[in-house]
Amino acid sequence: MVKWDIFCNVVDNFGDIGVTWRLARQLVTEHGQTVRLWVDEPAVFAPLCPQADPEAESQWHQGVEIRHWQRDWRPAEPADVVIEAFACQLPEPYLEAMAARTNKPRWLNLEYLSAEDWVAGCHGLPSFQPNGLQKVFYFPGFADGTGGLLREAALMEHRQTFQADPQARRTFLETLGVELEEGALLISLFAYENASLAGWMGALAAGPRPVQLLVPVGRVLADLARWLGEDMLSAGSRFRRGQLVIQVLPFVSQDDYDRILWCCDLNAVRGEDSFVRAQWAARPLLWHIYKQDEDAHWDKLEAFLGLYCQALSPAAAAALTEAWRAWNRGEGMGEAWNTLSTHWPEIARHAERWCVQQAARTDLATGLVQFCTNSL
Repeated sequence: MVKWDIFCNVVDNFGDIGVTWRLARQLVTEHGQTVRLWVDEPAVFAPLCPQADPEAESQWHQGVEIRHWQRDWRPAEPADVVIEAFACQLPEPYLEAMAARTNKPRWLNLEYLSAEDWVAGCHGLPSFQPNGLQKVFYFPGFADGTGGLLREAALMEHRQTFQADPQARRTFLETLGVELEEGALLISLFAYENASLAGWMGALAAGPRPVQLLVPVGRVLADLARWLGEDMLSAGSRFRRGQLVIQVLPFVSQDDYDRILWCCDLNAVRGEDSFVRAQWAARPLLWHIYKQDEDAHWDKLEAFLGLYCQALSPAAAAALTEAWRAWNRGEGMGEAWNTLSTHWPEIARHAERWCVQQAARTDLATGLVQFCTNSL
C-alpha cells in the first residue's frame, strides 16, 4: 500500500484546502492509498468537514489522517509520495528526511489550475533539487497533456440522478430552509468582494423573470448587505427586492455544496475548487477568479474563456465573455447580464456538453496514482 503526504498551506480561505481535502478523500476511497493531509490552519479545514476538531493535532476522517502542520515541525517519516500543494514550502527537516530515504519519495508540486497554452508543455517536467531529490510539476488542466480535473468516479451518475428528481431537489433545499419560488431562476452566489454586485443585483431585481438567489456565508455578504441597505447578513436572512428574492445559506460541507450547485440554474463561483465543481454541475456558471499581482489572473481568465467558448455561436460567446469580464473588472455587470440572458438556452445546452467533454478525460486523482505508483 502506497503512503502519501499532502501538504496544504491555507492561503485564501477555502480554495487550497478544498482541493486537497477532495483529493485526499478520493485517493483513499477509490484508490486504496494511505493518506496524511498536513494543514497549517485546521480551523479553516473544520467547516469543510463538520466532524473535524479544529484543535486536534491529529485526527482521522473519511479514511484520511489530518495532521496539524505546525511551524515548530515535529519529526515524521516521509511518505512514498509527497505532494506540496500550490508551491507551498515543505519543512526543511522533512526534506532532509526525504533525502535520507533509501527509496526516494516521489515528490510533486501540484500546481494551480489553468487553461493557458503553456501548461501542457510544463506538465510532468522534473526539477532536480540541490539535496539530490527530483521534484515534478503536476498541472491540472482541461486539455490533453495535462493532469485533468478532480472528479470522483460516481460523480456524474450521482449528479444526473439528483437533477432528474425534482422532489430530491426540493427536499434537499428544504433542509437548508429554502422554499422554491414558483417559476424563478435559481442562482447560487459564492464570490469575493465585488464592485459589480450592485449592478447585477439591480438588473436581477428589475428583470422580466423572478430570480431566487442563494448565498452561502462568505466574503461577498458585506457587499450584498450594503446593496440591501442592511447592517449585516447571517444564515437564514431573507429579503425581497422587486423580482429578486435573496436568501443567505449556512456554510455547508463539500458534498452539500455540490448539491446546491446541482440545484441551481446558474452558479456564480470563485477561486478553483468551486469553479471546477460548478462545471461538473452541467449548468451555466460565472467565475470570479482570484486576483493576482500584476493582473496575472486576467491571462488565466481569458485562456479559459477562449477554450470554453469555442463551441458557442459568436453572439453567445461574446455575451458570455463580456459577462465574465464585467464581473471580474467590477463594472458593467447589469448590462452584461441583460445581454447574456437573451442567449440563455444556448448557454445552458453548452454547459451540459462541456461537462460531458471534460468528464471523458482521466480525472486528476487517477492520473496522479498512475503517474506516481507506476514508478515506485
